[in-house]
Amino acid sequence: MPPRQRLSPTDRRAQLLTVAARLFAARPYDDVLMEDVAKEAGVSRALLYRHFPSKHALFAAVYQQAADQLLADTRLDPTDSLRDQLIQGMDIHLDYFTTHRNAVLAANRVLAGDPVIQSIMTKELDALRMRLLGVLRLAGDNIREAVSAVLKSWLVFVQVLCVDWLSQETCTRTQLRDACVGALLGALTPLLPDPAPSE
Repeated sequence: MPPRQRLSPTDRRAQLLTVAARLFAARPYDDVLMEDVAKEAGVSRALLYRHFPSKHALFAAVYQQAADQLLADTRLDPTDSLRDQLIQGMDIHLDYFTTHRNAVLAANRVLAGDPVIQSIMTKELDALRMRLLGVLRLAGDNIREAVSAVLKSWLVFVQVLCVDWLSQETCTRTQLRDACVGALLGALTPLLPDPAPSE
């Protein structure tokens, strides 16, 4: 074990999350041990458990941090076409999904139905839905409600499709992205006069 660095509680927590994120990305969930995280971080198991009482709590913190970062990185610019905004958002998420395949599969398969992980996912999807609603020019509450329902369903569709693709890559990444983007543009066509006006 390397010599332990003296860090503030905030910095130590950030360091532990960085180490854990790397291990959860590299290995299946069941293969990541708290002992391994402590060793990689150069701390005792007692110190690790002081910050995170269980592997589940550690993974949830890692996943929450990733969701927050993905939202921060997904910037929807209303001056761009809807297609360009969707492509940008999909590329950011697919970058994360492919780099952290094991973590994404753990959240969606191993921990499927876990209320803490599901809450993180639901909040991220809701935030993305509200952002997309914000860049669309919608006339009237009825249209807004209809588009909101489409967006909610589309985000779940994208989540399921991408997780399946991580398990078995039946198409290229570009094909996956374009299929997701095309699905939403097609679904919005009956509701919006021109969902991608600048194309």
